[in-house]
Amino acid sequence: MGDRVNNFPPLPPFMRIKSCFYQNIEEEIPELYQQLVKRIFTLWMIYSGTLCMNVISCVAWWAGGGSAANFGFSLLWLILFSPCSYTCWFRPLYKAFRADSSFNFMAFFFIFFLQCLLVLIQTIGIPGWGTSGWIATVMFFNYNVGSAIVMLISTLLFTVVTALMALVLIKVHRMYRGSGGSMTRAQEEWTTGLWKSAPVREAGFNAVTQTAQGPSLPQYPAAVPSYPDNSHWG
Repeated sequence: MGDRVNNFPPLPPFMRIKSCFYQNIEEEIPELYQQLVKRIFTLWMIYSGTLCMNVISCVAWWAGGGSAANFGFSLLWLILFSPCSYTCWFRPLYKAFRADSSFNFMAFFFIFFLQCLLVLIQTIGIPGWGTSGWIATVMFFNYNVGSAIVMLISTLLFTVVTALMALVLIKVHRMYRGSGGSMTRAQEEWTTGLWKSAPVREAGFNAVTQTAQGPSLPQYPAAVPSYPDNSHWG
């Protein structure tokens, strides 16, 4: 594990800025949970793509007679929310499954719930906030149909992302509660410093084993729960 080199985000070798994280789902996440983690990572990419599409929609909004402030805000949301969403909720979830960390699960639930509320607001589309949501799009059909059609693409994408994020939140929460996870476990990890203990994480990585019943989570000092089957979204 000492030879691992950060590989995310993938950047060209000639750039002076280097990758910030090491991510290898096949290597670090037990096989039973890899599909779910991959799907949630795909959801993050879809959300980032939606923010990119929102910038294009706001350009069309501006070109059709809308405010330039919408374009400015949409660009700000892309620059801010795309990397922050990866760092603030996907990484905690990744580490939670990697290390059976109740603290990281709780961090994910709290931040991802706020993310769901944010995307819901973006889907609603309050005019002047830099998001091509339902209110802004429907109202703009009265001024410029062509621009409104472009805006509608972002609106539909935001709607899909909102629904998928709500589904993921429910899915992961059910898995965690079904395994016996609780706030008490997260508090214990916080007070003991287990959540940030590098030696413990390394020991866990080296202790991944295969049993007759199938793959299991890394063997950390605390007992590793058996999460419900996640072969399907619902």
